[in-house]
Amino acid sequence: MTTNALPTATLLTEAAPQPHDAVGPLSAPVRLRADHHRAGATVLGGTGATPALSWEVPTAPAGWEQAAAEIEVTHGPVGGPTITESVILDGPSTLFSPWPLTPLASRERATWRVRVTGTDGTVSDWSAPAVVETGLLERSDWSARPITAPGNTRTDPAPVLVRRLTVPEGTTAARLHLTAGGTYEAFIDGVKVGTDELAPGWTEYRDRLLVQTHDVTTALTPGEHEVAVVLGNGWYRGHLTWAKREAVYGDRLWLLAQLELTGPDGTTTVGTDERWTWRPSNVSANDLYDGQDVDLRLPALGSADAEAQVEVLPLPEQALEPTTLEMPTVIGEVRPVEVITTPSGRTVLDLGQNLTGHVRLTVTGEAGTVLTLRHAEVLERGEMGMRPLRGAACTDRVTLSGGHDVVAFTLTQHGFRYVEVDGFPGDGETLAQAVTARVVSSGMERAAWFDSSHALVNRLVENTRWSTIDNFITVPTDCPQRDERLGWTGDIGVFAPTSLSLYDAAGFLASWAKDLAWAQTPDGAMPVVSPDVLGGTKLTCAWGDAITLVPWAAYEATGDPALLASTVEAMARFVDGVAAVAGPSRLWRGGFQFGDWLDPDAAPDNPADAKADPDVVATAYFARSAAITARAFAVLGEAGRAAHYEALSAQVRRAYLDAYVTTDGLMLSDCATVYAQALAWDLLDTPRRVAGAGQRLADLVRLRSFRISTGFVGTPLVPAALVKGGQAATAVRLVLERQCPSWLYPVTMGATTIWERWDSMLPTGEINPGEMTSFNHYALGAVTQWLITDLAGLAVAAPGGTALRVAPVVGHGFSHASVVRRLPVGTARVEWALDGDRLEVRVEVPVGARAELALPGAEPETVGHGRHERTVTVPAEVLGRSGAPVMTVRDLIDDEEAWTRCVEAAAGTHGAYTEDPAATLTRFLTKELDTTARIVPGAATMYGFIPGMEETAAALTAVIDEVAPQAAEVPAAQRG
Repeated sequence: MTTNALPTATLLTEAAPQPHDAVGPLSAPVRLRADHHRAGATVLGGTGATPALSWEVPTAPAGWEQAAAEIEVTHGPVGGPTITESVILDGPSTLFSPWPLTPLASRERATWRVRVTGTDGTVSDWSAPAVVETGLLERSDWSARPITAPGNTRTDPAPVLVRRLTVPEGTTAARLHLTAGGTYEAFIDGVKVGTDELAPGWTEYRDRLLVQTHDVTTALTPGEHEVAVVLGNGWYRGHLTWAKREAVYGDRLWLLAQLELTGPDGTTTVGTDERWTWRPSNVSANDLYDGQDVDLRLPALGSADAEAQVEVLPLPEQALEPTTLEMPTVIGEVRPVEVITTPSGRTVLDLGQNLTGHVRLTVTGEAGTVLTLRHAEVLERGEMGMRPLRGAACTDRVTLSGGHDVVAFTLTQHGFRYVEVDGFPGDGETLAQAVTARVVSSGMERAAWFDSSHALVNRLVENTRWSTIDNFITVPTDCPQRDERLGWTGDIGVFAPTSLSLYDAAGFLASWAKDLAWAQTPDGAMPVVSPDVLGGTKLTCAWGDAITLVPWAAYEATGDPALLASTVEAMARFVDGVAAVAGPSRLWRGGFQFGDWLDPDAAPDNPADAKADPDVVATAYFARSAAITARAFAVLGEAGRAAHYEALSAQVRRAYLDAYVTTDGLMLSDCATVYAQALAWDLLDTPRRVAGAGQRLADLVRLRSFRISTGFVGTPLVPAALVKGGQAATAVRLVLERQCPSWLYPVTMGATTIWERWDSMLPTGEINPGEMTSFNHYALGAVTQWLITDLAGLAVAAPGGTALRVAPVVGHGFSHASVVRRLPVGTARVEWALDGDRLEVRVEVPVGARAELALPGAEPETVGHGRHERTVTVPAEVLGRSGAPVMTVRDLIDDEEAWTRCVEAAAGTHGAYTEDPAATLTRFLTKELDTTARIVPGAATMYGFIPGMEETAAALTAVIDEVAPQAAEVPAAQRG
């Protein structure tokens, strides 16, 4: 884990790095990192024996390349003598260099620094030092044993486990190593240790438990002290799943702690054993779903008068592992923006932002007064919208002491924007000053900042960022608020690339993928949630494919091959399992599939009822995962196995093409998701098929009036697929659509996070009637990846960012866009602005990277590190139709102004054109896209066969005469 060397409370609002020219004198390396911990942090107990080392070179002369790096390490046991060694690493890489010395032992502290040498012989200054210190790496290092509070049950007050000790004179170092069955908060003399929240986090407890290590030297001065640890039910013993299962992992909370005091006479160890005692805390109830009750009339850490003996348990059989991901912490705070009195007279605070965490309350009131806080994401009819929470009570209670009280509900977690407060002894203004929402998330470093000329799109990206931090605690959950909050594999399978662009999430996702791989069965099947609390595995596409998609996305984002090495065998087992089911046909058919989950055309109570044929979808995933597995083995140097899976992927692709794709690129399952998979994943083998599929995908988007027609599987792929199919203008039009279902509809409804359903909130302000209605689900925000890589135009072309591609999709309603990306190799930036057909582009490339500039109207070129500015004239065909006349129905739909006039003309002229005139009009025109635009009045009225549409025909004729005067007359045979 990381110590408090870096602040975490500013992670929420961290600003983008300032513009920077990487060309200059060779400077000392900066941002030294061990494994995937935050740059500049002291890594304490958060690594194994051989941490990988990375650094950045901020400036170097133009054309400079690293030829070698010298690593100097001063290391030795904590508080003991040290030695200094150095080693030369040849090569240009600054990313994840294997540990260059003898593996570190337990409790070993290493201070390291680096300097680099260029191919020109220049040598940099030494970097500032960085520190990495191991914790307890072997089971034999643990002399402590777990302890539990006998008789304490899930509904009893949270227990406090206590040990008083005397710290000897001359103590030079003190380390506290902890893990628990349940969540814990550790205190020394009443002061909290560290900044972790909900420690030790949620992992697959049946396999491994994370251990945190804290430097407590300054807290443990010579003399008497008390160590007290509060245990919460957490994921271990609290409610889990919509069935509200209890005590899934055990019915007794336990603590394993080992305090080690080092001085001139050696090390004194104070571990959990029979000498500890326990007592009840003032937390009378706690549950992650239901909330927390606190009685402030009682001592927070309990009374010594109530102490009783603990029970000692055997050392757990599960692995006790270093905490290699960033632990949850308070990354920022949000204050209320409004005090609302609801129609029923209740007092509600609006925080202005849907978030995850808990409330901190400061209040003075009469002793015994009970305050009740209920949490919700939305209001419905002016009242708290509690129905989407299902069985989760999401309610905290506090009983006041009679003095000045401060309480934070740290043994629970809520997803909320609104807090209803009952019993507060003061007015609304006083209440607003008394409440602070503390945002709790993994302490990941932000990695991207996006801006554009469209405020709603900027808010969409910000909503995606919020849904990422709100659902990344220690497991990538589907939602943070209702009775679920599970690590659904399908959600993160589609969202992993986006999360890795927005945040430095590789360590987080690597930890989760390790649990996912552990739960795999020999037939290759995977759990659909990880940790697996739904019981059992399934061989299902998209959800199962997370075992290939997530590690590969992490590798592409970072360049760290260790992310593949830890999961590649699980990848192979999964692909082998699918191959066995598919058999010689190589088509994955039948069996259980979620399919294109939450297709917007599916009924609220049947989210799996998608347009996309599940067999076509599954076979595409089969080809995709086989190809990824081949690439993973190639990265790891296993050429034979790479060739095997590459051949398998080719076989699946050929079977897919033969079974499902025509020569012209039309698909057996004629829906957007299927075409998007084929195009985005390069499953099509000829330019003819690519062009045909691109045209058909664009037509399907047009015929939906540019609204979303895809579910979880297809939605993230459609914009990129359209661009690959030569339909960039349609991709942008799709992204900019505001009518439901669309990405921007929730934004227009005031959303501050990504919704589970496009219509989680109906236009009437009513909550969607379905049982699954979350207002904080990141999956559909995966379009943010396209906005960063394609629209703003900064894509990673080689793992870790050593090669970049700058190819912005310009125009089509955007006049400018920019993105700053903090990549493992360094910070890159693209800014573009369009004035007429004049495009100005500014690019910043970090040292150690090259960038291909593929700008419209210019020949591609490759540039090195530094600042680059280009001005080009964009061809008219790239920007759009450039005044070309409307000739066909397709031209008419693509001309946004002309199409809007047609929809407005038809609106209200007949009952069919009352509720959704755009959708009605496109349905009538489904088979007419290549026909002259003059067909519209006839086709839109069934050529006179629908009574009462004379007004519709006349209105449309008038508009077509104005917007398409050059369109050909309708052939006689088509006039009806």
